[in-house]
Amino acid sequence: MEQWLTGTGVKRKTENEAANETHTDNQNESAKTKKRCRRKYSSEYLSFGFTSVGPEDNPQPVCVLCSEVLSNEALKPCKLRRHLETKHGQYSSKPREFFEIKLREYLSRRKSTESTCVTGSENMKAVEASYRVAKLIAKNGKPHTIGEDLILPAAKEMVGVVIGEKAAKQLNAVSLSDNTVKRRIDDMAEGTLKQLVSSCYALQIDESTDIASLSNLLACVRYQREGEIHEEFLFCKPLPSQCTAEKIFETLNEFMVSNEIDWTKCVGLSTDGARAMVGKLSGVVKWVKDVAPLVTAVHCCIHREALATKTMPADLKTVLDDAVRTVNFIKSRPLQSRLFAILCAEMGSDHRQLLLHTEVRWLSRGKVLTRLYELRDEVRTFFVDSRFELSDRFCDFEWLCKLAYLADIFSYLNGLNLSLQGKAVTMFHVHGKIEATIKKLALWDKRVAQNNYESFDNLCEFLNTEKREIPITVAGVIRAHLQILRTQLRAYFPALSAEHSWIQNPFVTHNEDAVAGLSSKEQDSLVELSCDTALKLIFTQKHLGQFWMHVYSEYTALSKKALMFLMPFATTYLCETGFSALVAIKTKYRNKLDVQSDLRLKLTSIQPDIHKLTAAMQQHHPSH
Repeated sequence: MEQWLTGTGVKRKTENEAANETHTDNQNESAKTKKRCRRKYSSEYLSFGFTSVGPEDNPQPVCVLCSEVLSNEALKPCKLRRHLETKHGQYSSKPREFFEIKLREYLSRRKSTESTCVTGSENMKAVEASYRVAKLIAKNGKPHTIGEDLILPAAKEMVGVVIGEKAAKQLNAVSLSDNTVKRRIDDMAEGTLKQLVSSCYALQIDESTDIASLSNLLACVRYQREGEIHEEFLFCKPLPSQCTAEKIFETLNEFMVSNEIDWTKCVGLSTDGARAMVGKLSGVVKWVKDVAPLVTAVHCCIHREALATKTMPADLKTVLDDAVRTVNFIKSRPLQSRLFAILCAEMGSDHRQLLLHTEVRWLSRGKVLTRLYELRDEVRTFFVDSRFELSDRFCDFEWLCKLAYLADIFSYLNGLNLSLQGKAVTMFHVHGKIEATIKKLALWDKRVAQNNYESFDNLCEFLNTEKREIPITVAGVIRAHLQILRTQLRAYFPALSAEHSWIQNPFVTHNEDAVAGLSSKEQDSLVELSCDTALKLIFTQKHLGQFWMHVYSEYTALSKKALMFLMPFATTYLCETGFSALVAIKTKYRNKLDVQSDLRLKLTSIQPDIHKLTAAMQQHHPSH
């Protein structure tokens, strides 16, 4: 007792030693507890719907009904019963035989899953297949969900029927989920973008609003690559705020800088006639010329042609307005439209409906007027008992003469508009079509003065059917309109300078004005080229731009000047087709979609290197 009181007989433990002993005891106790808590599986647990997976020394219970795997600590009858009663209460009173059947089904599912597990090479094939299907989805402008919802189930059905169920199960490795398809499209779009613009190039840009009221700037490019001239989609980016020239140029410049595209190689910029685009003081063209001194600005020739044909005499404008009001009276009322279709069917007409006029669609006027003229008898019959104020127009000979003429002239102008569309259109092609139209208009004017209307099919047919002469006033209006068209077209399309005629055909003799812009050495090269019979044969077989690219290595100076003139776009046709694709892709059901990658794959002719993209992936998991 004294030893304890005095502390001399027994050594006291320090606080650290006591803490260490406590920690050691806790570790030993924890280790014993873990070792003691590794429970064993019993076959009786199948009565609760559980079998086991994992090693024998640490089994884990798995439910044969929902395949949920629990921890080893749950291997207690009370916990297994609780899982059965809470999640599968409808089976809690089933006998053991029921769960034995479910166990066989579970083992069958597990075996099937293991048999469909693919190797690394098969995973690579599944990833490649995923890329190819994503490419097809983008090319056709379909929703990304169509892969998982339709394409994959359809492929399984076809493979299962034609080849067998075992082969169909291998398609489970191909991931076509919404997010996976989007990633695939982004990867392929980025790969095609890297192949664009390696040297001299020209741009065309336009702006339009989509279904989400978001303003989009779309740009296309024409460039030289590997001895060929290519035309490709460049980008489509939203304009977050105002569509001013400054904002448009900022968006355009940001893309060019981020993709390391040199502005000094830009030789052309084609736009529409909007003030924000072509303004002399603050338009986009002005901003671009500040950074690209070689650029040539071009006002879209299709847009110019549409502007030139808008002006017409007041009498013809009245006929056009009356025609539009007549069509709207029938088409804008569902009952009237149905009754008119029944009448057309009873009268054996080729058409059943009229066409609505849309001012922003440049081909609308010609189609609307032509259809109305073809159904004039049906419209006259339809208005017999109607109180429509313009119903008497279809009994007026002069009014019908003007309608027939408008249908003819605007049908011809529609053909002119369509001839200016397409790829690889140059200024020579445009001015050739315009010059032919101006000369035709002058010729038609002379024929009308001689009372000859054979140039206008509908009008000539109508006069022959009615067996009447056209009134002098109507003939005067027609001549006035033809003269206005000729004047307007010449104002919007000045005659092409003769100094570029050697580009269009270098194998003919040119006067001094045609070669005035060439140096002495370039004139000597042109003479040498014009005498090369082998190149003359190639000239007849190739497109104009392709020919000058073909002779680039031998006649470099001449080719550079020729390509500087041929490279700028004559139209914004590619942008218009791009906006048509945008409308088809970005619908009201997909109004939040970022369409740039989808548009690139849909519009580009460059094939993405899918093998390279697949090989570059570090992990060939189908969903990565």
